[in-house]
Amino acid sequence: MKKYLVIGNPIEHSLSPRLHNYWFKENNIEAIYEKRQIKEPDIKGIISDIRNGKIEGINVTVPFKKSVIPFLDKLEIPKKTQSVNTIYIEKNNKTGSNKIIGENTDILGFKYSLEHIKYSVTGKKIFILGAGGVTPSIIYALEEMEPSVIMLSNRTKEKAKDLVKLFPKIELVEWGEIKNFDMIINTTSLGLKQNDKLPINYDQIGSGKFFYDVIYNPKKTNFLLEAEKRGHQIENGKMMFAYQAQEAFRLFTIDPNMRSGLLPTINKQVLQLLDND
Repeated sequence: MKKYLVIGNPIEHSLSPRLHNYWFKENNIEAIYEKRQIKEPDIKGIISDIRNGKIEGINVTVPFKKSVIPFLDKLEIPKKTQSVNTIYIEKNNKTGSNKIIGENTDILGFKYSLEHIKYSVTGKKIFILGAGGVTPSIIYALEEMEPSVIMLSNRTKEKAKDLVKLFPKIELVEWGEIKNFDMIINTTSLGLKQNDKLPINYDQIGSGKFFYDVIYNPKKTNFLLEAEKRGHQIENGKMMFAYQAQEAFRLFTIDPNMRSGLLPTINKQVLQLLDND
């Protein structure tokens, strides 16, 4: 039986096993998908397990999306993102050689999640909180959609400055300071725990804003709850998660002879699966 993993720290919140195991069953694939909490030194061994055929593929979540890169044979990501969230084996039946590939499905996931709710960022002011693993992917996707400005604020200013080197057009904002925006995106992990709070004075924010949180479990972080109380539009990361997982599943199931993989369906059953606590 083929084995797949999602790795991260923390990892308890991940619904990846629930989703991928559902798709494996639906497509009659003999495989199992599990989650594993790891530390930085564990990465080398896990990649070795892929190389040796013990694991077929993995998804990567915080905080390892960048630190897995040195262990891979080939990257299929925009260089600017410096972020890998899907790792799989590229098999060559003719030569018998296999390569470990790093991919980024977060970009598509974020883009499709906005298309799903028919929200256009074109010409809008976007404010991002956080500079972690998924942030470069979101900035990359946003720049393709042509907002008027992308602002970014992060607790550690050096991390934010590193992103400016990759994306010179973004504007830095001091942590805790709020600028006028149309859409605000939380890319930090603040919200995974019930008592997590972001340094935002919600009452100073005008009406009709869009609050987007990449966190999908819990369904409503304090960031979204506070915004909802004040009548703002809110969206969690469920659809981004579903769409990035859909593309990861396609990569996991690529047939080396056909060069194509299975694209599973995101339907009502799948969304209900992600809503069940």
